[in-house]
Amino acid sequence: MRWLWMMGMLVMTLPTLVVFDASKPNKKLRWFQTNDDVMGGISSSTMKVNEAGVAEFSGRVSTENNGGFAMTRLPVSINFDQPYSKIVLQVQGDGKPYQFRLKASKRQRFWYVQKFTTSGEIEKIELPLKDFYPSWRGYRLNSGNFDATQLTELALLIGNKKNESFTLLVHKITLE
Repeated sequence: MRWLWMMGMLVMTLPTLVVFDASKPNKKLRWFQTNDDVMGGISSSTMKVNEAGVAEFSGRVSTENNGGFAMTRLPVSINFDQPYSKIVLQVQGDGKPYQFRLKASKRQRFWYVQKFTTSGEIEKIELPLKDFYPSWRGYRLNSGNFDATQLTELALLIGNKKNESFTLLVHKITLE
């Protein structure tokens, strides 16, 4: 717990939980690629730590053969022992829209999704957990938004229905 002095009052805040930090290598955390080639497409992507010590999600999205997306995903095992309210991404993008995705269970077939657009600058993007909506294969499900107390997988996806190259630099991902 942290305590902050705000507007003449002592306020307790939750500690930040670091989910991923590219500057602190962790051999237990391994990103996996899932591109549209699983259904015949030809998009490609990689997620690697570059020379500057930043995770780089990059590649080329192609709409050929009914394709059109590239995704990198990270299995995690996080049980919230505190009521976190948001995911915070410290990223530098290319001005393109992306999706951040969550799974609350290993058996879960769908993702909880929230879209964000990068500015081209290094920035912190805050994504409220309550705004992640359930989606399966691009279709919004008629079910409640994210309200779980655990995470088993997270992912970054680009799928803007056009042919494009992309680069998203990921410095850190936290729960706050």
